[in-house]
Amino acid sequence: MTPALQADRLGKRYSQAWALREATFEVPAGAVVGLVGPNGAGKSTLLQMTIGLLEPTEGRVAVFGATSRANRADTLGRVSYVAQDHPLYRDFSVGDMFRFGRHMNPRWDQALAQQRMKVLGIPLNRKIKRLSGGQQAQVALAMALAKRAPLLVLDEPVASLDPVARVEFMREVMAAVADTGLTVVIASHVVSELERICDHVIVLTEGRMQLAGQVDELVGCHWLLTGPRTGARAGFPGMVVHRADSDRHSTVLIRTHPGRPALPDWQTQPVGFEELVLAYLQRPAATTASDPDRAQRLPGSVTKAVSR
Repeated sequence: MTPALQADRLGKRYSQAWALREATFEVPAGAVVGLVGPNGAGKSTLLQMTIGLLEPTEGRVAVFGATSRANRADTLGRVSYVAQDHPLYRDFSVGDMFRFGRHMNPRWDQALAQQRMKVLGIPLNRKIKRLSGGQQAQVALAMALAKRAPLLVLDEPVASLDPVARVEFMREVMAAVADTGLTVVIASHVVSELERICDHVIVLTEGRMQLAGQVDELVGCHWLLTGPRTGARAGFPGMVVHRADSDRHSTVLIRTHPGRPALPDWQTQPVGFEELVLAYLQRPAATTASDPDRAQRLPGSVTKAVSR
């Protein structure tokens, strides 16, 4: 089956600085993907190349097998996008926004957009500027879904919303996934929120990919080891992702093949999603090149790590 989203050595440079470098991954159709990274990690750059707002400096990104190219109608038609600030025309009514969407998108589903507003209790004649932040987010989401594109990209869509509005927004996203088999990529700083909704994850730091793959497989091949403090070159059965040392003990997160590793004098525990993601977020970007072929040898990742 053709991947919903595929990147091959994708990179973007601004002057002499790289915002993203050598990103390679695949996202299957129907997946809900969490894109995680600190500010400046390259998340928005990756998303903007995916939806066709930016042209890559190197490599390629494809949506359902077709290469994304900046400012091309065919590229823009394959992806729906909701930005963090939910850009809407403030002096338009909700109905005006939907009429605008109908004129701009050939596959526009007016009935879907209006039905979503009816269910949410948002009047079509209400001006955008009179809506709450959560209601504006729901209008932006309704417009993205009514576009009927197979890939939905969400860039920090709930960052400015209160907790109730955040839950309502994400509930609507997941309902759309269940109803249509939509593929979703959502960038967020809230790792605990992604754990509830995502079946795939991509972690970026400093413009470099640290981790990519199916969540259950990734969690299954990482283990937390606790034991006597030991030297940095101890013979752990896998790649050391993160370690913390106290005076007498060491805690080491390793990546290995599925199956609990056995080490004398060491306690072995499974790793949760949030713990796993935070460990990779703490790794310096330079460490992604320390084991160039780890993605081929270790399961649960479609990332092909490459040397700088």
